[in-house]
Amino acid sequence: MSAQAAAKQPEEKAQGLPRIILASAAGTMIEWYDFYIFGSLASVIAGKFYHTGTPLGDIIAWLAAFAVGFIVRPFGAIVFGRVGDIVGRKYTFLVTMTLMGLCTFCVGLLPTQDAIGPAAGIILILLRIIQGLALGGEYGGAATYVAEHSPDGRRGFFTSWIQITATLGLFLSLGVILITRSLGGEDWFAGKGVYANDWWQGWRVPFLISILLVAVSLWIRFSLRESPMYAKLKQKGATSKNPLRESFGNKLNLSYVILALFGATMGQGVVWYTGQFYALYYLQNIFKVSLIDSNLIIGGALLVGTPLFVYFGNLSDKIGRKPIMLTGMVLAVLLYYPIYGAMASFAPKTGQLLWFPYIGYNPFMLGVLVFLQVVFVTLVYGPIAAFLVELFPTKIRYTSMSLPYHIGNGVFGGMVPIIGLSLISATGNNFAGLWYPMGVAAICAVVCYLKIPETNQVDISSEASVANLQAGGTGNMSGK
Repeated sequence: MSAQAAAKQPEEKAQGLPRIILASAAGTMIEWYDFYIFGSLASVIAGKFYHTGTPLGDIIAWLAAFAVGFIVRPFGAIVFGRVGDIVGRKYTFLVTMTLMGLCTFCVGLLPTQDAIGPAAGIILILLRIIQGLALGGEYGGAATYVAEHSPDGRRGFFTSWIQITATLGLFLSLGVILITRSLGGEDWFAGKGVYANDWWQGWRVPFLISILLVAVSLWIRFSLRESPMYAKLKQKGATSKNPLRESFGNKLNLSYVILALFGATMGQGVVWYTGQFYALYYLQNIFKVSLIDSNLIIGGALLVGTPLFVYFGNLSDKIGRKPIMLTGMVLAVLLYYPIYGAMASFAPKTGQLLWFPYIGYNPFMLGVLVFLQVVFVTLVYGPIAAFLVELFPTKIRYTSMSLPYHIGNGVFGGMVPIIGLSLISATGNNFAGLWYPMGVAAICAVVCYLKIPETNQVDISSEASVANLQAGGTGNMSGK
């Protein structure tokens, strides 16, 4: 290769990065779209699949079915992480994207309990299991693919663009829900009144539309090439023959998988789900904020906070991943109680107050208080993709990073809403639901402070640089 051609490679790579990020983020956006329609519509359709005797009981049953999808994500991370390290990044997230979208589409076709009895809830759980397995391979593939195209010193910035897809997914879901609801009317959308016995009800539309999103995403992804780092390994015949054994059978690498979980992703997971998903359920079910207002409050907070994902991802390139993630976890532990106590003062209906007097319903102030939680989310989530990629060598990166990410997010994070509402139901204390995320974030913050290494100077194309990090070295971080 000529010197001129070599000099142009970084420029060509940088010019291709927007398309690479768009294609990688498309699947993640659909993941969040699915996530938000499940969350936003729970109070509307939980009773159509589960009959427990109380509205809160129906919602908890719906959340339990939702949580099953999170719990199986680590198994999907193992299955599809292995495929991604053996076959390739591109092929794997084409498969996961297809499975994920088809399951969401099928939920829109699913008969309710009134039509087929308890089988409706069982089939929903089966769909969530398949979807959860596919989701287990989605994020790791997207983060790895973008990171392995990114130049050194800019991985935090470029991978943080994947994180903003949560906001895009929210607004897409919110737009579909509000438009469908306004066009067909509240009774048709919720399947009430004269529409109670009709199969074609408005709540099905957001699920069915997902198939169009999947088709567009697949079309974009088919045009991509394989990750250059992985393609180089494959050309040399240096890919892993057994990624599971090399990831989890190697004591040193396994120790970093465990550190990634207990020192980063489980804290990131509970902060993420508390600041957005739990906050949404809290507004709807504890404070009795209407469906539209609650979604607008969350949506407004996310809209304002979204640029911070990229800001903190970029900042982590300069000052490090660890201090930013640690700050987010510590702030969450210290401020969740006063934030939710202040939210009670501005809710339309509140049975309990904490430290502050009741002032009256104020959606703007509720939005400000949710925004503060979103700031914590951006601190822990903005740098996380780059951090996980930098911990592990290329040949087992997909497998090694996917497992701690999906245990942290799928199990620890995904259980926040159901554990939170269950604690409130069991104790009668509206603030008891915060104990779980605060406890997990506190443990994670301690492990992060004491044990997590800084990774932002690692050259991920150099096996020696990653090995040096895992061995606890501080030199040769550039891989030279």
